[in-house]
Amino acid sequence: MPIYEKFEALLTKENKKPSDVSTATGIPASTFTDWKKGKSCPKTDKLLKIAEFFNVSIEYFLEGSD
Repeated sequence: MPIYEKFEALLTKENKKPSDVSTATGIPASTFTDWKKGKSCPKTDKLLKIAEFFNVSIEYFLEGSD
């Protein structure tokens, strides 16, 4: 499963919006849009912040990613 789909699954599970993650992590909401559209790929530092926000390991995003 691609990283963005895993991110969306966590949003749904935790009933959060990308703006909630953006506010908590300092990652611009436009970054999530770029990931979704395939314009960019998430960097490790951002994945770590998101993983911490959702209380999951970074491996959640990296294992089995395309």
